[in-house]
Amino acid sequence: MQSVAEPWLVLSIGGSSFLLGLDAFAMNAPFWILGLLGGILADRADRSLIIYVFQGIQMLCPVLIVALVALGWVKVWMIIAVSLIVGITDALSAPAFSSLIPSIVSREDLRPALALNSIQFNLSRVLGPAIAGLIMLKYGFLWCFGANAASYIPFFLSVYWLHPPGRSLGPDRQNHRSSIDGIRAIISSQKTGWALLSIFCTGFFCGPLVTFSPVIVKDVLHADVGQFGGVMTAFGIGGMLGPLLILLTMKHFAPLRMSLSAALCYGFFTMAVSTVGAVWQLAVLLVGSGFFITVANTSANTFLQSEANDQNRGQVASLFMLATRGGLSLGNLVTGTFIGLSNVHDAFLVNGLLAVGIQIFVVRRLFQKQAKPH
Repeated sequence: MQSVAEPWLVLSIGGSSFLLGLDAFAMNAPFWILGLLGGILADRADRSLIIYVFQGIQMLCPVLIVALVALGWVKVWMIIAVSLIVGITDALSAPAFSSLIPSIVSREDLRPALALNSIQFNLSRVLGPAIAGLIMLKYGFLWCFGANAASYIPFFLSVYWLHPPGRSLGPDRQNHRSSIDGIRAIISSQKTGWALLSIFCTGFFCGPLVTFSPVIVKDVLHADVGQFGGVMTAFGIGGMLGPLLILLTMKHFAPLRMSLSAALCYGFFTMAVSTVGAVWQLAVLLVGSGFFITVANTSANTFLQSEANDQNRGQVASLFMLATRGGLSLGNLVTGTFIGLSNVHDAFLVNGLLAVGIQIFVVRRLFQKQAKPH
């Protein structure tokens, strides 16, 4: 719900496309500085405690926005500052949270477990925007931020009920590589390195499509917040269909190949957004975009976690989050600047072309190397 309310609020109080991109950048940029630290924490500390502490701080952020809006003090820079706090707490806690499911299921069950997790996540993308659009039309912004704050309570109860197993570093921990060496090994690996590059480019070039959808809806298509909630719901529906495909086809397609194929398709859909002239066209493209980004990221995460062990699982999760959220943060900033200098259609045409070109390059390099005789 807040993902709909916040960008619309920024635009409603005088924010520009650049400021909208800056707000999204502030929420994702901390992964560049703190994401790897979050992965190290996830591997060396109690993951539940990490989640409680940092997500507890994050819970106060929508409460603060509610207070600022209610008092009439809200400014764009205040929203950006709160987004920065959210980004910092996310960077330090997301690797711990992402490590929970791989730590409690067997390797054989990892792919369907991550697909099911992705389904429940995207269910919120379906229900949240649809409800938010109706509530904002009738009651205003406050209820969306308030609902987000309240949602942390069942979240904390779920983590407590889950009670993930403690760290099992073993007596030979001193013989393991240092954290930096472990991260370097993951990046330099032939398959995992190219997979991370693919994820990063998808976030950088295609991820801003969701961030700047309110600009397309409000300034290009001249639609209202209810219709914006509808197109964001369309993105969530596509996101739910993606994991279903994974569950149905996981015995027939390797996760890395599926990830690269979906990322390539997402680039084409990003290009197609440059031609939209109606809300329904944008909604159709967002269904496809939600589908392909979910397949790409879930399959890539499955591949990366299947290559990990419990001693470096947090580091692998942090690199995945750094590629997705870090790429998105830079992409939002660059795309927002591009839109300010040109227009939203040209921005997504260029983004889509670059995304497709880079994904083709990654596929060629990866599978050409695999085809070479040893």
